[in-house]
Amino acid sequence: MSPSGALAQSPGSAPAAQAASPLAGALSDPAVWRAYRARFVTEAGRVVDTANGNISHSEGQGYGMLLAVAAGDRGAFERIWGWTRANLMVREDSLFAWRWEPDKRPAVADMNDASDGDVLIAWALVEAAETWNDAGFRMEARRIAVDIGRRLVLFRTASPLLLPAYSGFSAEDRPDGPVINLSYWVFPAFPRLAQIAPEFDWSRLSRSGVDLIGRARFGPAKLPSEWISMKGDAPRPADGFPAVFSYNAIRIPLYLAWAGLGTPENLAPFLDLWNRRDRNGLPVVDVADGRTTEWMTESGFESLPALVACAAQGTAVPAGFAAPQSRDNYYPATIHLMALVAVQMRYRACLGR
Repeated sequence: MSPSGALAQSPGSAPAAQAASPLAGALSDPAVWRAYRARFVTEAGRVVDTANGNISHSEGQGYGMLLAVAAGDRGAFERIWGWTRANLMVREDSLFAWRWEPDKRPAVADMNDASDGDVLIAWALVEAAETWNDAGFRMEARRIAVDIGRRLVLFRTASPLLLPAYSGFSAEDRPDGPVINLSYWVFPAFPRLAQIAPEFDWSRLSRSGVDLIGRARFGPAKLPSEWISMKGDAPRPADGFPAVFSYNAIRIPLYLAWAGLGTPENLAPFLDLWNRRDRNGLPVVDVADGRTTEWMTESGFESLPALVACAAQGTAVPAGFAAPQSRDNYYPATIHLMALVAVQMRYRACLGR
């Protein structure tokens, strides 16, 4: 019998996601977290993007905070949050500058934010507040969530839209605006933000994102591009950006599955793409013609096909899923740990124990 009983179906059937278990403790192997922390988190709490000039960004700080909660490591959480607050909370609002560059002065040259980083940090603070019964974390989370709702979400449109940043993507900023990035819809965060900022309709934002994933299926592969114009009656690839399904967009099925929204229909384009591969790695796809333009070859990326097959079909994850390799750079290593946490929280039967 499976541990949860929720995914006892045989591979190939469509499982129902179990109710989410707590984030705290979901990264249950302390050695996995210690290895990640040693490689990517400095003593000061800066999460280092090892494949991108050793910069840090709000997204990475948010991921680090979430993983620290999942590992039950309050000391690391407080270091990561402390560095983030001191170095990225430099705007006039409660959002975060998106990039910090160690070899530049000032290290923050662009004061714009990135909404996925803002959402991840707020979500992590909600989880920390609950895990360690800390009202201060909850208060900080609310301040951030309120500014996300006020400044980044277009609630007055027919379907709410999450802008990728405060500046540069609205209809006032671009001829093809508003422009969105569906990988910035961090679906498992929205129910938690609703607890601390209930004046905003986060569930409506979530429904809008799921609907858009169904509508933004471009070209023969039926995949969303990274950047999407919402001007007009139908979504289309945004002007001035490569029309590709790539490093950002691979997170869309991660967040769908993690939130329990990973129905076979929602996940079908991603599962179809990854089932057709004849080699390891995830393809970067030109959505216009379905052509593969390059490959994401680091091993951590393979956690996503495993998660999607689990969520859509009940397929057991591979034997090495719970033991990430130490050679990956920051991003694939982080994707792997987030996928592992998602399985622990929603689909434990796929672990086969």
